[in-house]
Amino acid sequence: MLKSLLNQLAVGFLKLLSILPYRLLVNLGYMLGSIAALIPSDRNRVVKTNLHLCFPELSPSEINQLSKKHWRLLGRSLVEKSIIWLGSAKQVSDMIEVQSEVDLANRKPRILVNMHFTGIEGSIVLSALSKTHDWPRTSGFFQKMKSPFFNQKIIDWRNRFGGNSIDRQGNSMELIREIRKGSFIIIAPDIDLGIKDSTFVPFFNIQTNTITAVSRLAKITGADVCTMITTLKEDDSGYICSISKPLENFPSDDPEADTARLNQFFEKEIRLRPAEYYWVHKRFKNRPNQEASPY
Repeated sequence: MLKSLLNQLAVGFLKLLSILPYRLLVNLGYMLGSIAALIPSDRNRVVKTNLHLCFPELSPSEINQLSKKHWRLLGRSLVEKSIIWLGSAKQVSDMIEVQSEVDLANRKPRILVNMHFTGIEGSIVLSALSKTHDWPRTSGFFQKMKSPFFNQKIIDWRNRFGGNSIDRQGNSMELIREIRKGSFIIIAPDIDLGIKDSTFVPFFNIQTNTITAVSRLAKITGADVCTMITTLKEDDSGYICSISKPLENFPSDDPEADTARLNQFFEKEIRLRPAEYYWVHKRFKNRPNQEASPY
């Protein structure tokens, strides 16, 4: 009973956040993120460990400042989830501007390779705008949450504009069917999902466990592979979701080389805006040759 009440209170709080004036919501997120940066925690240690590993040239003071900037943006991102999960199509499209170098309405088999910036889930704006622009529906993997209540809630919220969330475990055939139908397929391969179907390739000069799904799925389906990056606008007023032209000569006959190529692209983008990357994830938790985890 108590757990159910707390779940409903949490949903009510998200609904409240979603109707706040946007600038007020952003400032609230910045405040919460700034507070979180000052609290010793496991995730705070993960952030600083990742920054030290990826930017060894930075001093401890510079790492600390970059960590604080990251937490500030992460706080903003977390409260903005209220709009992503509960906001109207207009709220979502007002917050995220789509800029695409390909015709999103032509229903050509296409994989959109996303990455984990603290910014908004770019895929949601494609779903929100799908009806007005005659775009196909958006499909993508999701990772199950420990809470059955919020696991189902978030699936429902993400799918409310006609999207299709596919359980990451054992549903590759469904994803292949969606690619061949011309649905938008979103894959974010820049997190450590375990050793299965993964390979160790360089990321910030570190051998990093990375899934090979993008290369393998593109080879099976003949889909174009485009990058999709969602980052803050220069004036911090919202986000730009940028979709590129198809990557040339991708996939090759070497999934490991393709995966390494994507990692190098991610690294290049991160170096342009390092505070925006999702440093709270234990990106280097699985190590080659039974090396010790840095965490």
